[in-house]
Amino acid sequence: MTMTENVHQHEIHKFGSQAERWWDLNGEFKTLHDVNPLRLQYIQQYADLQGAQVVDIGCGGGILTEGLAKCGANALGIDLSEDLIDIADLHGLETGIHAHYQKISAETLAEQKPSSFDHVTCMEMLEHVPDPASIIRACASLVKPGGMVFFSTLNRVPKAYLLAIVAAEHLFKMVPKGTHEYKTFIKPAELCQSARIAGLELQAMTGIQYNPFGKRFSLGKDIDVNYIAAFKRPA
Repeated sequence: MTMTENVHQHEIHKFGSQAERWWDLNGEFKTLHDVNPLRLQYIQQYADLQGAQVVDIGCGGGILTEGLAKCGANALGIDLSEDLIDIADLHGLETGIHAHYQKISAETLAEQKPSSFDHVTCMEMLEHVPDPASIIRACASLVKPGGMVFFSTLNRVPKAYLLAIVAAEHLFKMVPKGTHEYKTFIKPAELCQSARIAGLELQAMTGIQYNPFGKRFSLGKDIDVNYIAAFKRPA
């Protein structure tokens, strides 16, 4: 597998074709906007973002990348969708939030700039690529010794299928239909094993829960659906 092959072209098209609606706070990506403050809160528990060099892997239209920049990071967002990179750039110009964006794979960036970033984020991206372990290795290579790497993804258990696909995509229409495929979900043990092989040490893992009645996200102990994890590259 070459460095540029770790991608499903249909995934790039699926998300890229919706680029213009990425920043609609009440549109198809409302869920990403709603959960973003929680992710930033979690990241800042383990990483000082002020003045830090941070790369956001699979940045999409830049929701988390902009959030990182607002928190004081020198943020770079990377993605393989030209449409999403364009939207992220445009939104940054409109808001005056200075994040940088580049169309490049995590693996290629890791080859070009190993050990160059204080922290690395990769949210809701691992379940959308053919080889998640390759992305995890790239993240481990990109971060400086002593730096943090953050992943969020979905657990491959029946409860996640019911809530993340049946409920979220079909009943509540929180995300577009076809956003997720259950077989690509990643069990926490699998994530931890790949991270350990890549040289990362688990610091914490937390569940991200959604209350459909209060329409609010929260952090908690239940990692059966969405979960977020903090890893460290030993100094």
